Amino acid sequence: MNRFRRVLLCLALMLAAPGVFAQNFITVASTTSTEQSGLFKHLLPVFEKKAGIQVRVVALGTGQALDMARRGDADVVFVHDPAAEEKFVAEGFGLRRQEVMYNDFVLVGPKSDPAKILGSRDIVDAYKKIAAAGVPFASRGDKSGTHAAELRLWKTAGVDPQTGKGGWYRETGSGMGPTLNTASAMNAYAFTDRGTWLSFKNRGDLVISVEGDQRLFNQYGVMLVNPAKHPHVKREQGQAFVDWLVSPEGQATIAAYKIGADQLFFPNAKR
Repeated sequence: MNRFRRVLLCLALMLAAPGVFAQNFITVASTTSTEQSGLFKHLLPVFEKKAGIQVRVVALGTGQALDMARRGDADVVFVHDPAAEEKFVAEGFGLRRQEVMYNDFVLVGPKSDPAKILGSRDIVDAYKKIAAAGVPFASRGDKSGTHAAELRLWKTAGVDPQTGKGGWYRETGSGMGPTLNTASAMNAYAFTDRGTWLSFKNRGDLVISVEGDQRLFNQYGVMLVNPAKHPHVKREQGQAFVDWLVSPEGQATIAAYKIGADQLFFPNAKR
């Protein structure tokens, strides 16, 4: 090949490459907790280097993430509301749901502890005391996995928090970080995943009030969006990401993510 032809070939490759690489990506609809905790910043570079597939994350509440996937606007869903995830699969929108990791929820609140619940391990009793005292509680109110878990606990406690709406019960309609900011500013109680709490810097006078109740277990799952519903779904690339998350390497990468001495997520994929 003469020099002129080599130059033409190089130019052609340079022009073609951006288009080629631009197609080698997937869109993952996920929760705010996986992004705001810093997990994706730790996780994705490892996968992208290994697979040569770029991951574009859209961080939403779990309900919104599942709705996005139902519309075919994502290739993979990585969320934390098992009941909603199973429904998503049963409706035919997602393929096999696989467990990836877990952590737990905690209830945070002001050091002054107006509801007298500090140090409790009974989340339902704590909710009853917050409602009875009418002290401020900041809720995400966004149909996220965290919000769904919070509402299930209010129901178990026999409390309808909507009766306090506009008074002691405040819905932010936003993600976990902004909701914690609101709680910090108001000296309010708030229900949060531990991962986001550990990475949250603007704590003010907030501390963990309740932890350790088995009802605070927080499981995450991943699913490929069903290509039969949306033929444009990038099945091979999306499945590669799912497979990596539950692989020994992916699970070890999740376990390695820490803030200080604190591990934020605990892998538990079934293989």
